[in-house]
Amino acid sequence: MNQAAEIHEPHPVGLTIRGATKVYPGTVALKGVDFDIRMGAVNVLVGENGAGKSTLMKVIAGVETLTNGEITVDGRPVVFRTKDDAVASGIGIVFQELNLFPDMSVCDNVFMAREPVRFGFDIDHDSVEERTRVLLQRLEQDIDPNTTLGHLRIGQQQIVEIAKALAQDARILILDEPTSALSAAEVEVLFRIISELKAQGVGIVYISHRLEELIRVGDYITVLRDGEITGSRPMQGVDIPWIVQAMIGEKSKDFSQSLGHEFGHEVFRAENIALPKMGGGYMVDHVSLTVRAGEILGLYGLMGAGRSEFLECIMAQHPEARGHFFVDGEEMREPHVAGRIARGIALVPEDRKRDGLIQIMSVRENMTLSSLAQFTAGFHLNLRKEAERAAEFIKRMTVKVASQENPVSSLSGGNQQKVVIGKALMTGPKVLLMDEPSRGIDIGAKAEIYHKMRNLAAEGIGIIFVTSDLEEVLALSDRIIVLADGRISGEFGRGADAADVIAAATPASARSRNKDLVS
Repeated sequence: MNQAAEIHEPHPVGLTIRGATKVYPGTVALKGVDFDIRMGAVNVLVGENGAGKSTLMKVIAGVETLTNGEITVDGRPVVFRTKDDAVASGIGIVFQELNLFPDMSVCDNVFMAREPVRFGFDIDHDSVEERTRVLLQRLEQDIDPNTTLGHLRIGQQQIVEIAKALAQDARILILDEPTSALSAAEVEVLFRIISELKAQGVGIVYISHRLEELIRVGDYITVLRDGEITGSRPMQGVDIPWIVQAMIGEKSKDFSQSLGHEFGHEVFRAENIALPKMGGGYMVDHVSLTVRAGEILGLYGLMGAGRSEFLECIMAQHPEARGHFFVDGEEMREPHVAGRIARGIALVPEDRKRDGLIQIMSVRENMTLSSLAQFTAGFHLNLRKEAERAAEFIKRMTVKVASQENPVSSLSGGNQQKVVIGKALMTGPKVLLMDEPSRGIDIGAKAEIYHKMRNLAAEGIGIIFVTSDLEEVLALSDRIIVLADGRISGEFGRGADAADVIAAATPASARSRNKDLVS
């Protein structure tokens, strides 16, 4: 393109990434990604959880460094080794998870580590307060800059995070799920600010799962799937079916075929489960559902929808939770995890390394950790019986390990996940809770996990599983319940339409539906 064309380009490219590859131990998060940020425009980035969106933005913001690839700003190659390097190039980011100090004031948070000073060493508190007040007025927020941040509700804290980014006079502003905690009125304010920033020539990267919102606010769209770009174009002519198609694609994963078994009796019921959250409202907002023996129930929703928290409530991990759980028609009143396990509930947690395994212990010790009572007589542990039982489940779960005495950390991610599932099954559960059972494992291990889930259901175990993978929840579930803002926002049987499930997952959908849906 010649210079004259560049001058008249309405949205010139300010930042370019070419061949971006990011490798973490056990996974490739980005696979040769090419991405452009156009100035004076909203550059929408969309994809399922785990598609690589946040990783790409962390690379641009200097939080992560590329394994391979090149970044250019205004045509000049740059290397962002730290967030300060990115800030120096005019890049600001508002993360999905707030990076704020709840015990400090609003103005201290907005100008943290960038406070104006007098005489080179004394912080000018009056200037900090006044500049914060101007920013908040620009965002149409009547918040006292000296208010302790932790006293604000989450939506207001999100606005403070945006003010913090605006205070840096960023030329490129990355907004990662900026409306996830905002009210409808606050969303409208944010959109007005975005229009103002566009008019000033700021390039905005906008990440959101709310597809209608993307179509409304976006000028260009890029879709990521499994670390690769599957669609990139101007927003004109883009509709929700196009986005969904680019997000999930045609390629079929091995979900194993349904074994066609009949469901049994109601094995589990939750009634009116509520989990309050700090600052008001609920993480889980009066959820009721049932599961039958042999049924696979998928829980789908966006981050913060309350899916994992609901499973944690079942496992008695939140004493403040309210409501009632029943197994085989009898209420569970046990106030601790061990009591819930004894009643036939087992959990495969989302973070296997933190919550599911003890890395320095052997495969055998991890496998039997939740069921040691089976091998204990008085004060003595029958090691031979324990080893035999562990060997039985290692074979049943097809864990690839030379010796059960090897540390569990020596196994691949997929085999570690099989150990976590085996540990849960060794307790003899009636209901198996699985939180993101296929996260962080390769496609072959996923196929094996899916096959195991089908077989367990055929054996009469009721399964509730949480997933962020839309294709996975559609293909594996006998029934799907969608959560948004902690509430049930939709229920679907087999053959559900992907666009309908995604629409139900947006908080706007949840607000318009009956929050007391009961399955």
